[in-house]
Amino acid sequence: MIEINNLTKTFGSFKAVDGLSLKVAPGEIFGFLGPNGAGKTTTVKILSGIMRPTSGTASVAGFDVAKEPLAAKRVMAYIPDEPFVYPKLTGWEFLRFIGDIYAVPAAEQRRRIPELLETFELAAHAGELLESYSHGMKQKLLIASVLLRRPKAVLFDEPTVGLDPKSIRRFKTLLTDIARDGAAVFMCTHILDMAEKLCHTVGIIYRGRLITKGTVDEVKALTTAQGARSLEDVFLELTE
Repeated sequence: MIEINNLTKTFGSFKAVDGLSLKVAPGEIFGFLGPNGAGKTTTVKILSGIMRPTSGTASVAGFDVAKEPLAAKRVMAYIPDEPFVYPKLTGWEFLRFIGDIYAVPAAEQRRRIPELLETFELAAHAGELLESYSHGMKQKLLIASVLLRRPKAVLFDEPTVGLDPKSIRRFKTLLTDIARDGAAVFMCTHILDMAEKLCHTVGIIYRGRLITKGTVDEVKALTTAQGARSLEDVFLELTE
């Protein structure tokens, strides 16, 4: 569903992403891990079509994100760490707007939008302008918009930033549900414990290069002989 081949992005003489290749299958939750500045957000911005690669390719559901950006964006959703919403729309209007853009049938919108607002505890604020929403409320609204659309691929960049513990727990369940419905999930996160428990596969990027990729058990086995007991142990050792 998501395929990256020899992807490179340079800024002047600096290589933010260096020859990255990986695949994420339908129904797979992939955790993209790395320290700050490793190239995670640059990769996600290329996948989402916000940024063009210097070389290499990235595709979603068979659509090259650089050559077929509209077709690729129709089948994907992107949730950044800093949620963007239109401040002069209400929560209800925003979800209707997203539903209309992505051709969600009106009858389905009328049925599912109230359910989603209730699920994310936003129903009481549905008529308020989004400029009054907190960071966490905006993040929850964006996640609700993803569920409304049912895309084939979902890109998350630090999705739990600003969420309270209750919302984080609900997000974990929803992430599993999204994958169970067949979507490929590509998630950048610093919360290694969450990645270890939720992700089917993980990849660690360091200084722009993918240094390992595999199931959580496969990655953890890389340093078992040195006494590593968790994904965090492996991550710290490989990126030291």
